[in-house]
Amino acid sequence: MATIKPFRGYRPPRELAKQLSSRPYDVLNSEEARAEAEGNPISLYHIIKPEIDFPAGTDEHDPRVYQKARENFDLFRKNGWLVQDNEEHYYVYAQTMNGKTQYGLVVAAYVDDYMTGKIKKHELTRKDKEEDRMKHVRVNNANMEPVFFAYPHRDDLNTIISQVVSREPEYDFIADLDGFRHTFWVINDKQTINRITEIFSQIPNLYIADGHHRSAAAALVGDEKRRQNPYHTGTEEYNYFLAVCFPDDQLTIIDYNRLVRDLNGLTDEQFLQRLAEDFVVENKGCGIYKPCALHNFSLYLSGSWYSLTAKPGRYDDADPIGVLDVTISSNLILDKILDLRDLRTNKRIDFVGGIRGLGELKRRVDSGEMRMALALYPVTMQQIINIADSGNIMPPKTTWFEPKLRSGLIVHELV
Repeated sequence: MATIKPFRGYRPPRELAKQLSSRPYDVLNSEEARAEAEGNPISLYHIIKPEIDFPAGTDEHDPRVYQKARENFDLFRKNGWLVQDNEEHYYVYAQTMNGKTQYGLVVAAYVDDYMTGKIKKHELTRKDKEEDRMKHVRVNNANMEPVFFAYPHRDDLNTIISQVVSREPEYDFIADLDGFRHTFWVINDKQTINRITEIFSQIPNLYIADGHHRSAAAALVGDEKRRQNPYHTGTEEYNYFLAVCFPDDQLTIIDYNRLVRDLNGLTDEQFLQRLAEDFVVENKGCGIYKPCALHNFSLYLSGSWYSLTAKPGRYDDADPIGVLDVTISSNLILDKILDLRDLRTNKRIDFVGGIRGLGELKRRVDSGEMRMALALYPVTMQQIINIADSGNIMPPKTTWFEPKLRSGLIVHELV
């Protein structure tokens, strides 16, 4: 069963929350972070992307950069830009996008639950990315950014959250860049806190929705600290890491689409003929066509949109991996026709989150940068849970959760 606890979070004063908070470190590059933080000394990018405080081109993995993160974290606390709560709390963090709101509980998740598989993952992680975040956690002795978890929805937790959010929030602002609303409440009632802990102890598993590298790094550093501490008791704060847990029925997963630079030597006609072996191919003309159901794909090629519907027998609905449209498209199009196999490293392919819209696919093909685009119907949360429960791993670039968690509203120190 899931183990969580309340914690004494570091938070910005109410009037600084919008100015200090940022997008997650891994959704933008160094120059984008530099531009967003320009003229803003209290932007969290100075801690999570501290290379922006060095000359352009400085390696973000330079030891001086990690040390700068710690110096800036110390400065933020010294100046009162991040202030630690006096008591342990849970928190509610709500995000609103396109009129839909999802409500997450901010908790300290248990390192052992990650190590033993009670916190389930659906993606592979890369050691170099794990080590980067581990260095960041070590030098700050804190989880600066939360990970994004899902849990099987429960009416009792929904009732508690509804009661909390009926009060005035601690933070409530709309981010300038994307227009998403971020609202935050502090839970300070002891009885409510104890009840939340009790309810989570009845939940068998938590599921990583977004932030697999941050989860791995946070848990591995916690495990490292307990092995290094000869007086370890199991109650230390490093046994826990920062997470926001959302009910699975509230989350929005959007499409994650593919762009390919060439047709592997084929003409348009030859490519479409090969597709017709495994798909029902329909020319939809020049108007943007969006996939309408599972196993239906959208192809953009030479100024025209096509509907591709996988023929029966080309996929296995009983297999949690085989049923995925990323598997079908990888097997029958990218691999079979275009000879694209290692999607993690192959330079002939690129990936675009559906938050950018299908117009972005059209633009990049029309520009001549890419030869064709393939849009997929988004996976469901239930498919993710089925894969995680079966011990399988999703193919690369399958899920895109939106909105992303805002960093800087809460920080968890490991002491």
